[in-house]
Amino acid sequence: MIDRARSIGAYDGALRAIIHALKYEGRRSLARPLGRLMRERGAEMLAGAAWVVPVPLHASRRRHRGFNQAADLARHMGIPVLPALRRVRATPTQTGLPAGRRHRNVRDAFAATRACAAAAGAVIVLVDDVSTTGATLEACARTLKQAGAAEVRALTAARVVTSPR
Repeated sequence: MIDRARSIGAYDGALRAIIHALKYEGRRSLARPLGRLMRERGAEMLAGAAWVVPVPLHASRRRHRGFNQAADLARHMGIPVLPALRRVRATPTQTGLPAGRRHRNVRDAFAATRACAAAAGAVIVLVDDVSTTGATLEACARTLKQAGAAEVRALTAARVVTSPR
């Protein structure tokens, strides 16, 4: 369902520390430089896009965390943000789940909002902090395509890279 995807780096070292500080320590000021870096390194993903759509958190998780890190990052992409998705089901955190369980965990977890009507026929860029298996991004892309998006790309700050065994 995702037409193209890009991450600006591997989820390790300094990039992992920055994402953890943003997401778990509430250091929201890090969203600006990280978002700027995503905009620069992900320029080909953003080229020709009408909207960026942050991956939504469920309302209960957003209340607990106090913010959505994907929305904070999306605001720095230089393209209008469209709140086209909502998470309709609270899902356990994807951290620690094997790939197959991740896909089942987020199946039917997202729905289009009224604002999603603006995505019809448009190129959309999903924005999130980390992609591990791509399960969340795929679930979001499926919803956007069903709502009429012409193309769905994904841009994340980091991608979990596993070494071959």
